[in-house]
Amino acid sequence: MNYRIQYFSKSVQTEIESWPTGIRASFVRITEQIVISGPNLGMPYTRPFGKGLFEIRARGAEGIGRAFFCCIVDRQVVILHAFVKKTQKTPEKELEIARKRQKMVQS
Repeated sequence: MNYRIQYFSKSVQTEIESWPTGIRASFVRITEQIVISGPNLGMPYTRPFGKGLFEIRARGAEGIGRAFFCCIVDRQVVILHAFVKKTQKTPEKELEIARKRQKMVQS
């Protein structure tokens, strides 16, 4: 049984659609694999952030994109927040947005 991917909001989907082509293509390949195999792909494709929060690690010639997600009932993966990474470390502000949205979808 496959997983389904949904977006927290239209704005999250729009953000990912605005990513440069190479980063977006990497994101699409990873999410296609999540649909088939489930969200536990491991490095370098996904990484756990604890308490049920994970990130998709999209990479292209243009840079690095990150999309936070969590899983909810019935094999649904919810993409909570996405951004193009500008620094080596994930900004705390981006992580806080994802954690807040995770609480909303899991409550």
